[in-house]
Amino acid sequence: MYYPDDVVEEVRSRSDIVDIISGYVKLQKKGSSYFGLCPFHHEKSPSFSVSPNKQMYYCFGCGAGGNVITFLMEYENYSFPEALKVLADRAGIELPKQEMTKEARAQADLKMTLLEINKLAANYFHHQLKQPHGQIGYEYLSKRGLSDDTIRHFGLGYSNKTSDDLYRYLKGKGYGDDILKETGLFTISERGTWDKFWNRVMFPILDTNNRVIGFGGRVMGDGEPKYLNSPETKLFDKSRNLYGLNYARSTREKYFLVCEGYMDVIAMHQAGFTNAVASLGTAFTTQHASLMKRYTSQVILTYDSDDAGVKAALRAIPILKEVGISCKVLNMKPYKDPDEFIKNLGADAFRERIEGAKNSFLFEIDVMKRGYDLEDPEQKTNFYTAVARKLLEFPDALERDNYIQAVSREQFINYQDLKQLVSRTAARLGPAWAESRQTARYEGRESGTGRGAGYVSEPAGSGRGGTRPGGTEASGRMRGSGPGRREKEDGAKQSQRLLLTWLIEDPRLFDKIRGIITPDDFREELYHTVATMVFEGHESGNLSPAGILNHFINDEEQYKEVAALFNASLKDSLGSEEQKKAFSETVMKVRKNSLDEASRTASDIGQLQEIIRAQSALKTLHISLD
Repeated sequence: MYYPDDVVEEVRSRSDIVDIISGYVKLQKKGSSYFGLCPFHHEKSPSFSVSPNKQMYYCFGCGAGGNVITFLMEYENYSFPEALKVLADRAGIELPKQEMTKEARAQADLKMTLLEINKLAANYFHHQLKQPHGQIGYEYLSKRGLSDDTIRHFGLGYSNKTSDDLYRYLKGKGYGDDILKETGLFTISERGTWDKFWNRVMFPILDTNNRVIGFGGRVMGDGEPKYLNSPETKLFDKSRNLYGLNYARSTREKYFLVCEGYMDVIAMHQAGFTNAVASLGTAFTTQHASLMKRYTSQVILTYDSDDAGVKAALRAIPILKEVGISCKVLNMKPYKDPDEFIKNLGADAFRERIEGAKNSFLFEIDVMKRGYDLEDPEQKTNFYTAVARKLLEFPDALERDNYIQAVSREQFINYQDLKQLVSRTAARLGPAWAESRQTARYEGRESGTGRGAGYVSEPAGSGRGGTRPGGTEASGRMRGSGPGRREKEDGAKQSQRLLLTWLIEDPRLFDKIRGIITPDDFREELYHTVATMVFEGHESGNLSPAGILNHFINDEEQYKEVAALFNASLKDSLGSEEQKKAFSETVMKVRKNSLDEASRTASDIGQLQEIIRAQSALKTLHISLD
């Protein structure tokens, strides 16, 4: 649904961000801003700031930032129209009636009806569990150690043995076959109609707004399949939802526990680990990782300890890294899964295992090691060489050395010997090898090299921009133009970013750069767009960072970068002579980079001569902040 920019801005400007956020977060005023514990990640010291002047929030810990509209979208998982309506109602603003197309209205009505039916079905299944014919399901859950409170909390139920039980119930509520077929709960054909789920313990699947969007069912007895999920519907996409996330999203833990199945999630929640989630009968996807990234930057994988669980962990690790989530892997041996572990050793022992969870890279090394016979000198040498090649995945020398130290301790390899082997391997393979390997892993193309290469996972990379594992920018890594060029480009981008932040933080600086810098000097496309709005806002006397951010609300990556521009803490950064000099040098760098790029694209000799004169004048330019 579309609303005009002026309507959106009116709602935003009449919604005080401090007032709204203080309803969710305890805020304390410090200077001109308010601070509190970030609601988007776990922290002990407040790094979440709310600026009444900018009408924006920003967390210096996790980087979450935005205006009052995006806060509600992030915290409540609202869509943009939903968040706007909540704020409009609160401010007493009547949003203009939006005429929906006949098709759009039909789709909206369909989803609403499907949600109603799913809720009825969930309540019906839950009621059946306590009936005489549901005793088999109730006994199963009780034997698995679930309390009545837990059963009620997760809305667990039972689908009767009668193959059209739910169908007849919902038909009695007035729903026709056309709409019932859309729920995914039934098979309707010329031969007849029957329930998809029968004689199964039922697990309602809820979205983050606690709405029932699908179901999972565990068969009672020896039927197949053992577990059955709802098919894809207008409401349910198993690759974009996580079981238990509706509860885990509000945990105060700093990490999520990711496991394989419903019972593991429920058992962990019952034991007090309310930050547990699971994928829904499908392989872990980039969409799953991106969904979790909204709420945490750390994950501990608690997959089954068998071979299938190990493979699942190896597939998940690069996917998590791709979206910027660090992960560890839990060792549950001698037990198979979290449910079994907790039943036998208890919650305290499980928490100890969590505290001792293994770094994901070291876990990958351990798994890779299983492919080599270390009693054989040749195989042992091959293993060390494979380790050295894998360590070259870290482009940053300091980070790579940290992992060399860790691997040498874990695998009992002499540190100096391993470091030298890594250096020799890098020299032999050439500078392009590590980059090509990183790119291959990022794009999901690599299949491994040599014996023991089965540790290599199959990331479902989207090929999108952003940051690759190791902190290297995807765009820079893919240019293939050498480190010198990349450093120059990164330096130019950093200068533009820094200058924009200074101008936003202290509008008085516009007078110092008047006639020197214009929006066209910001050559990065995103920064040029922001600079144009910032300069226009300053000229009109109505510079509104929160209003500018509205323009990027549909692009998550741009939105985050612009929010960071508007919230860097630079209030006192131009106090000393050294800092004033830094500002002057930054202005010069931005202008010089702009002229250099212009000279490369000059269309005629006259234009080039003008650029050369400007470049010459720049050498004698002096910018004073006094």
